[in-house]
Amino acid sequence: MVSTAPEQTRKRRMPRAERERQMVAVAEEIFADRGYLAASMDEIAERCGVSKPMIYEYFGSKEGLLVACIRQARAQLATATTQAVVGATGPRDALRRGLVAFFEFTDAHRRAWSLVLRNEAAVAGQAAAAEVEAVRQEQVEINIALFSTFLPDTARTDLEVAAQTVVGACERLSLWYVGRDDITADQAADHLTRILWGGLDALVDPR
Repeated sequence: MVSTAPEQTRKRRMPRAERERQMVAVAEEIFADRGYLAASMDEIAERCGVSKPMIYEYFGSKEGLLVACIRQARAQLATATTQAVVGATGPRDALRRGLVAFFEFTDAHRRAWSLVLRNEAAVAGQAAAAEVEAVRQEQVEINIALFSTFLPDTARTDLEVAAQTVVGACERLSLWYVGRDDITADQAADHLTRILWGGLDALVDPR
């Protein structure tokens, strides 16, 4: 008699995009916890349940995997900061909304953000270092676009200086903020808005 029992269920083949996301998530955790040099591709492969050659097939190298981690953080940060300022009523409101989103992101994505702040990319190589700089430059361009919306008559140079200043201040303050349990993202944004607005207000009213 032919058996009617179902055949043994085959292990589901994970789609490439899903597999890449899994590899990046595991690598991000290991890079952040161990540091780039100490992170083991063998451990990453084992945690993902794949072979090490498969990771190299997807990302090309260990540095390529780090670049993918940083690139993902870059995209997520850009989305968070641009969406946050939709509906802002003025330049100060837009600045504060962007700062709140930035600090919320750095708190919720501490591992990813640590890869940007630490010198892991410089140790890894030129491609990773360039990706870190791309994170900063993208935020600068987002700020320039934001400020120019509210300050259309302001010189490009002034907008660039303001945007670079905001990005640098945010990066440094994020180191202070994420290490504290007594400061919220809103409070950190309020502190920095008060400090930065004096300079930005001069662009609004240069008298």
